[in-house]
Amino acid sequence: MAPPTAAAAEISPLPPLHPDLCQRAWASVPHPTLPLLATPHATLVTVFSLATLSKHSVLSGGHARSVRAATWQPGLAPGKLRLVTGSFDATAGLWSWDGGMEREVTANGGEEEGNGEEWEFNLVLEGHENEVKGVAFNPSGQYLATCSRDKSVWIWEDVGVAGGDGEDDDGGEWETVAVLNEHEGDVKAVAWCPDVPGRTGHSRYSADVLATASYDNTVRIWREDSDGEWVCVSVLEGHDATVWGLQWEPKPKDDKTFPRLMTFSADATIRVWTLQQDEEDEEAERQEASSNAFRPAWGGIPNTMRRELREEWECTAILPKAHTREVYSATWSAGSSLVASTGSDGIIALYGEGSPEEDVEMASDANLKATPGSTGLGTNGWRLLATVADGHGSYEINHITWCRRFDAGTDRKGEEEMLITTGDDGVIRPWQVRIS
Repeated sequence: MAPPTAAAAEISPLPPLHPDLCQRAWASVPHPTLPLLATPHATLVTVFSLATLSKHSVLSGGHARSVRAATWQPGLAPGKLRLVTGSFDATAGLWSWDGGMEREVTANGGEEEGNGEEWEFNLVLEGHENEVKGVAFNPSGQYLATCSRDKSVWIWEDVGVAGGDGEDDDGGEWETVAVLNEHEGDVKAVAWCPDVPGRTGHSRYSADVLATASYDNTVRIWREDSDGEWVCVSVLEGHDATVWGLQWEPKPKDDKTFPRLMTFSADATIRVWTLQQDEEDEEAERQEASSNAFRPAWGGIPNTMRRELREEWECTAILPKAHTREVYSATWSAGSSLVASTGSDGIIALYGEGSPEEDVEMASDANLKATPGSTGLGTNGWRLLATVADGHGSYEINHITWCRRFDAGTDRKGEEEMLITTGDDGVIRPWQVRIS
């Protein structure tokens, strides 16, 4: 029976990016502002142009083993790019490009070779004892988090950004800020709280709040204390297997729900977590905000919160069951607020969030119980809108992400969103999403 939904949705394939990589690819990471997409595979990273849907450049020669993760450094000067890669050789590498962006923003349908411009491998960050599995910059680009099979998370600081000098050409000067060792299993993913409207309403949440996901089935939340030490302020428990990844909500619905965090797991579930605050906490924050009683070194966290950093997070939603096996990746749209997921079963699933009242009404109309796992319905208003089976044929899909379209097939360049999936077949597949 088709799931009851308030909106009809369709996920349809677009022509794949070319060329095919012809080997397992792990993820595809959009640049935060430019029409570029970085895809790690083997010991390389291929960068695609989202304007031409073809290869822009290749990063090679920096790592001895497989590159599994990549992240773009935000906030650089126009015409400059910096990419950080995480590798199974236990290092993170810093790469820079100064070749200009002219051909990426002109969708001429051709594949240009870059006129000899190349990526430069600037710097190696060493410290992890085993494979680096995840890398992420905070919104300002000042801090980089890396995580590893060695169960640790390292936080690095770009001293040039901190000092206001972002014009270096050699990768800058980097220092180790913290090494976090509280996870009991491999740390799979790291994510910083985004710089989004609404964060000022919860003033203790600066951009320098970090979430980490692990093979120990937990998620941990970290931030600095009054002595400048990074501490774990909460442990999110609920998944029954490895937490493969996580994402902060990029576009909060309102101040009352901020912040929220999405996690996805080998237990085939996707959960949404919300920070719990009582009325006294909220009133204290309002008073602190009105009096500007902050210490800048504390990253915008009120003095009153420094006496007790412990946070209470609650799992406030479980998305409808769409997957039969591990959920490897999920992505939360900043434009539409829709969520998409994929995993080892090759399914691509799309979810939308309504209100709990709508959820109950829909369940009643369909003679269904609004509980996780019931057809098309999750908890707190989430519903399954559409699925695609065997998105990459018989191959597993390792990653899914939203990104903006810049190609000739759209008349809303830079505005319309599409999905990108990356799989074991080495094909980078775009998908058009229609909601009616």
